[in-house]
Amino acid sequence: MTETAETALATTQHRIDRTSPPVIRAQGVWKVFGPHPERLVGSDDALLPRGELREKTSCVVAVRDVSIEVWPGEVFVVMGLSGSGKSTLVRTLIRLIEPTAGQIEISGQDVMKASRADLRALRRHSVSMVFQHFGLLAHRRVIDNVAFGLEVQGVGKAERHARAHEVLSLVGLEDAANQFPDQLSGGMQQRVGVARAFAVDPDVMLYDEPFSALDPLIRRDMQDEICRLQEETGKTMIFITHDLLEALRLGDRIAIMRDGAIVQLGTPEEIVGAPADGYVADFVRDIPRSHVLTLRWVMREPAPGEDTDGPRLDVATTVRKAVPVLAASEKPVCAVENGRVVGLVDRDTVLEAIAGEGGDDR
Repeated sequence: MTETAETALATTQHRIDRTSPPVIRAQGVWKVFGPHPERLVGSDDALLPRGELREKTSCVVAVRDVSIEVWPGEVFVVMGLSGSGKSTLVRTLIRLIEPTAGQIEISGQDVMKASRADLRALRRHSVSMVFQHFGLLAHRRVIDNVAFGLEVQGVGKAERHARAHEVLSLVGLEDAANQFPDQLSGGMQQRVGVARAFAVDPDVMLYDEPFSALDPLIRRDMQDEICRLQEETGKTMIFITHDLLEALRLGDRIAIMRDGAIVQLGTPEEIVGAPADGYVADFVRDIPRSHVLTLRWVMREPAPGEDTDGPRLDVATTVRKAVPVLAASEKPVCAVENGRVVGLVDRDTVLEAIAGEGGDDR
């Protein structure tokens, strides 16, 4: 794995509020394309392989009985290969694609019962989307592109331009306000798209593979930008990607989808350290565990009377960063949380945790 890839695995811990209700709650969501889609919901036929199902019913199950909760301040990543249902799932949350069945709430609002006017208000005020294709208005200046959502809301020109200048400064494009989109690089255009989404101050940001069209270096810069913006604003985000490195770097939790269903939902550590099945294991087998797993994952409880005077590291320290400290000490490393030793990490536990790293250890 290259140094760039290794660096990309550095994750950010966000301030997630689990004392409040989830910003998004979806239960039993289905999306079936084809005739009489409701007949497939919960049926045995829905479990058929995609080709066999299409031949038998002329239907495709794009989202299959998915339930998720996304908490305030969380970055929730939905990932999977092309055709896994990840983009369809996220579009059903705001009914850009009409779900076949299920319950969906956003900020306490019952999305499934929302009228057309309610949905327009939801999309204008509560949820913003950033797409892979920037969708900028070529004939409008950058500042007017950023202010477009506020214009749709009926906000006056002076007020919306003031907000647009504020958000452009947030994404580092304050000097480009009077330029046109075709005068900007791809990465700068995507920053304008992000600024436009932030301008309306939504409860939730939805990112649909926003960086797929960018070259690797610009893509990494945009990931940095998203991490910084989330840290500064605390926005709740759902991020769609097919790139595992991107998912591991950005996500507090990751939902891996296959054939319309979630096959595993967990933290980056849980995904890498305990893949749910062979499909997930294939995804993560080339990921260096030491760059993702933390002391919390590999630590053991101290034995009665065992010495806890070894070097101390925060429990969220990655194994990779702990290895030099462990190598320089004759004693186990003490994993510390809130000033208290919560576990010990010795060389044997580290070696066991990273066994087979970087290759197929099955």
